Amino acid sequence: MQTHALVAIVTLLALLTYFWMGLQVARARSKCGIQAPAMTGDPVLERTIRAHYNTLEWLPLFLVPLWLFAIYWNDMVAAAVGVVWIIGRIVYQRGYVAEPGKRELGFMIQSLAVAVLLFGALGRLIYVAVVAGP
Repeated sequence: MQTHALVAIVTLLALLTYFWMGLQVARARSKCGIQAPAMTGDPVLERTIRAHYNTLEWLPLFLVPLWLFAIYWNDMVAAAVGVVWIIGRIVYQRGYVAEPGKRELGFMIQSLAVAVLLFGALGRLIYVAVVAGP
């Protein structure tokens, strides 16, 4: 019986990463002197906000397959791939804030991690539903 503790830890680390990105938005606002609710006016602030929002957009694509992969396939592998996703998001955020063209490496890392989780979970679920039977 798997406890899924590792995937739970990775889930919380992913949320802490997202929280850290929110703090980076506040820091960028403070540095450039643009107060909420303004969202534009400084390129670094705009890129920091976009990286934060983009991470929010990817969280459902990451968290659902992460848990399905862990439940139907393997907890340790899911957790390891989840750590890769987090690293990819951090690389993405750091690159994007520095220069928009530098976000590709982080985007590829996290995209591949999601693909492994998504298609791994889907493949296993199809196997369980069709081959192994109910």
